Amino acid sequence: MKLNNSLTPAGFNKVLAETLKNDFEEFKAPEWIAYVKTGAHRERPTQDENFWYNRSASILRQIHKKGILGVSRLRSRYGGRKDNGMAPAHFQKSGGKIIRLILQQGEAAGLLEKAKGKKVGRQLTSKGKQLLENIQ
Repeated sequence: MKLNNSLTPAGFNKVLAETLKNDFEEFKAPEWIAYVKTGAHRERPTQDENFWYNRSASILRQIHKKGILGVSRLRSRYGGRKDNGMAPAHFQKSGGKIIRLILQQGEAAGLLEKAKGKKVGRQLTSKGKQLLENIQ
């Protein structure tokens, strides 16, 4: 389960995002992505046109690294500090719809599957593991 050491995590995500964008038709950004924030801690929607593919690549890498992950853990992973004005800032989880939809698209592409056993969440299939291990 070791990732390729020749790439930094950012470089790995960039290459994986391009692969998802070009080779997998299941990974499509919905029309509403330009109008929604990624979480309650954000002030504005994202301006990155490749956000969907970058987040998809990041989620697949996290699942590859940690094994089995669910929506709640991923919401915590992509959350951040909410600015409450004069009040102290507090941590807020990110939104779950984007993460859930990316996981469903990963299942449709055959890269992810629901975990069977005690742990609840998604895990990589053999096709998903092979894709992530072959990225250089």
